[in-house]
Amino acid sequence: MTRPNEGFGLLELLLALALGLVVVLAAIQVSLATRSTYVSQYASELLQDDARFILSKMTQEIRLAGMFGCLSLPSITDAPVDFSRPVGWFAGGGSTGLILVTADVGAQGSRPDWTVLSDCVESAQAYAGSPRPGSGQISFPLRRLTYTYESGQLKLSTLATPAKAVLVDNVRAFELSFGMAGASGSTVVTRYDSQPADESLIRSVRIVLTLQDPGGRVRDQTYSVVAALRNRLD
Repeated sequence: MTRPNEGFGLLELLLALALGLVVVLAAIQVSLATRSTYVSQYASELLQDDARFILSKMTQEIRLAGMFGCLSLPSITDAPVDFSRPVGWFAGGGSTGLILVTADVGAQGSRPDWTVLSDCVESAQAYAGSPRPGSGQISFPLRRLTYTYESGQLKLSTLATPAKAVLVDNVRAFELSFGMAGASGSTVVTRYDSQPADESLIRSVRIVLTLQDPGGRVRDQTYSVVAALRNRLD
């Protein structure tokens, strides 16, 4: 006598449901972990993009600081007093800043604060604005840039546009230190100083930038760069 086929019992059904629930929960966990990884990576990439933009811009401008054309500064007629301080800094009152007098890299829409017209042989003269060069002259546009860190933002202003424009938000820290030469005629950096007493000895600038994710999806990211001045400061 054979027993008739029977369906699943209650125990088997509960076991199947439990196993199915485990599989579903595991799939959900994997999905959540994947999404969390993607979100944190995306947030990190945004911070990296902001840091790459501002540090590459500042590095280029620091390297061109003090580039007043093909003749030395003493040879430039009517040179403004700002030319004697191509790299400067300030700190206090809740803000930190870097001041650069640098060659205008030719960004579209920029307006130079001064222009040096020179024949690159024996004459050079500084003018406000952007006059046209005469016959045999080369034009060297210059700007004074002021980077200011305050209230969690890094801002930029110029003589032509004194209103501070926000470049980067969510800045946790902005630190400056300066590579100092041991003597005025030397290009060798012997130490780094965050408060240089003699700006004529500055040969490089170190920037440490810390950015934070406003959504808290990733830890604070710190980036640093050192840019050497390619031009004489005297």
